[in-house]
Amino acid sequence: MRPVIVDSAIYRNGRRTDGPADLSDALDEARASGDAFLWVGLHEPTEAEFAHVSSEFALHPLAVEDALKAHQRPKLEVYDDSLFAVLKPVVYEPESDRVSSDELMVFIGDSFVVTVRHGEGAPLAAVRKRLEAEPEVLRHGPTAVFYAVSDAVVDHYLDVAAELQVDLEELEADVFAPAGGSPARTAERIYNAKRQVLEFRRASVPLAGPMARLTTGAVPFVHEAAVPFFRDVNDHLLRANELVEGLDRLLSDVLSAHLAQMGVRQNDDMRKISAWAAMAAVPTMVAGIYGMNFDHMPELHWVGGYPAVIVLMAGIVVVLYRLFKRRGWM
Repeated sequence: MRPVIVDSAIYRNGRRTDGPADLSDALDEARASGDAFLWVGLHEPTEAEFAHVSSEFALHPLAVEDALKAHQRPKLEVYDDSLFAVLKPVVYEPESDRVSSDELMVFIGDSFVVTVRHGEGAPLAAVRKRLEAEPEVLRHGPTAVFYAVSDAVVDHYLDVAAELQVDLEELEADVFAPAGGSPARTAERIYNAKRQVLEFRRASVPLAGPMARLTTGAVPFVHEAAVPFFRDVNDHLLRANELVEGLDRLLSDVLSAHLAQMGVRQNDDMRKISAWAAMAAVPTMVAGIYGMNFDHMPELHWVGGYPAVIVLMAGIVVVLYRLFKRRGWM
């Protein structure tokens, strides 16, 4: 059976220590110590599984509902006994050039941190391992955990944006290649890239408001000393948002250029068709005149009439061909 509580530990003065298995006893011990806090990590809990945790930590029912249902926008909400934040880590799949987003909920309160993960993209295991190797950071308590998680999520935004930039450069090269490719396939790739950028923006852009709020130092359960660190995270987020907005604009330009190229190619094809039709019309017209079988057509009785008509038709076709060739229609 899949474990709901992935990890649970008391951190005293920045170092992991053994504690009671019961969450209530562990929380009481952390609060009694004064320099410790409890960090509980959960993965996709059901309502029944999360009920015990929410009751032990006195989590607000609205926040609990959001944590269970997922599909939330990034946000930051303050309740009487806790702070609730929603982050959306993004994952880039190089095999399919696809961007997907997961969800990560963080509860912060008096001497505790509860993280709820939906999906496999949240970097919590790596963050916990890194923090445990840096006790001088972890000793700052739940605020340090919240900062480290936010920083890891936002830094990965920049990595994914770089991967999307590479995909866009490859797409641009294909669109503007002399030989070109299948117009339908190219258009499909452009629209698919725009969908990936849209998925990225749904995760990163709404986070700008909550992250800017954390830089003010007026958020409960977050130490004012952490403001410079959250300001750094906010700077990285703004850079990621600028990158993804630039990618979106470039994709729109690439799509416009591709549609313009298709229009030019269609015009070229129509000119060629028109030129060939004009050249075919001349012998057709001449043949039609002599196919009407009138009696009074003197040239029909002339020995050189047939060769003369053939030469006339060929000459007119050659003149038209050279004319169309000079104008770039052929």
